[in-house]
Amino acid sequence: MKRTTGAHLPRMRKQNLIVDELPDEVLVYDLDRHKAHCLNRTAAMVWRRCDGKTRPAEIARRLQGELDQPFNEEMVWLALRQLNKINLLTEPVGLPAKLAGMSRREMVRTLGIAAVVAVPLVTSIVSPTAVQASTCLPANAPCNTDAECCSKQCNGSPKKCHA
Repeated sequence: MKRTTGAHLPRMRKQNLIVDELPDEVLVYDLDRHKAHCLNRTAAMVWRRCDGKTRPAEIARRLQGELDQPFNEEMVWLALRQLNKINLLTEPVGLPAKLAGMSRREMVRTLGIAAVVAVPLVTSIVSPTAVQASTCLPANAPCNTDAECCSKQCNGSPKKCHA
């Protein structure tokens, strides 16, 4: 496995994030990108250990001890790949050559069926800004549905928002 240089040790991003720790997952809202991310327990455990000083192999060893079950370095790399993609690391961490060209599905297959329960998983959604969420069409604007209009009334021929 390719060695990681000191400059590429994973470091969690802390600025402009709202983090909510739940029992089995961590919710992270990115204020810069208006995206919400849900890290399952495994992904969250990896992310918390991204201190800029600890190599992925050491993160895997620590998690194996904490979880008291097999946890290999490839699982850490899978988590880092996802964390890179959603900008939760301060700078991108290059994947080892043997993993760099693999799809997420191929990486999971490489881990083996026994590891599937502990596979790091990140799900994300785009969240509208407050202005986007409250935007509606004014009276007499052309509309298609009631939900588009501030008055919640779209009718007539042609269809227009009512006052």
